[in-house]
Amino acid sequence: MHYAYLHGFASNPQSEKGLALAEDFESYGIELRRPNLNHPSFAELTYSGMLEAVDELDEDTPGDEPWSIIGSSMGGYTASRWAQLHPDRVDRMVLLCPGFNMGERWVELLGEEGLENWKEEGSFLFFGPDDQLEAIHWDLYADAVEKHPPFPEPPCETLILHGTDDDIVPIEGSRRYADAHDQVELIELDDEHTLENSVDRIAEEATRWFELE
Repeated sequence: MHYAYLHGFASNPQSEKGLALAEDFESYGIELRRPNLNHPSFAELTYSGMLEAVDELDEDTPGDEPWSIIGSSMGGYTASRWAQLHPDRVDRMVLLCPGFNMGERWVELLGEEGLENWKEEGSFLFFGPDDQLEAIHWDLYADAVEKHPPFPEPPCETLILHGTDDDIVPIEGSRRYADAHDQVELIELDDEHTLENSVDRIAEEATRWFELE
């Protein structure tokens, strides 16, 4: 089995959750691969580009074993979408506050006026992985709504961990998703979107879900 962690928006492979989980997996003698989803760059980020980064990881990893994937926020969407496109390559997933339905969510976060300004200007300033403002091109939104479904439909067994105080990706979406899919289990955590207070619990549940013990 191969194992991977897919980071979220405005993050990178050196995120605190990714590093902590990699250390935990190392205690089991497992390498948790952490690709950079800012492909080709954060400024030029698209969902299709993130999927290409996972394609490259799969192609560059020796052996044909399937993947067990942990995906956080937008990385959770990416994991789910990649599993939908490559159902024979993914065994199980753990999704952390997965960024489903982000086309609609961008409207709620930025407002109609903010979204229109993004489209007209061709870019919008967001804080990036280095906590610096970067101009992100409009193709991030356009690619999401034109080429990818708001809720992917992968067949694999999936565990969702979601914070009840998440104001970026509200937990109601994960609740509806879990209710609609027999292969999905949802665990609600008393935490916010980053799940920064739940890293130990995430490691514990991932260990259980991936049957590492």
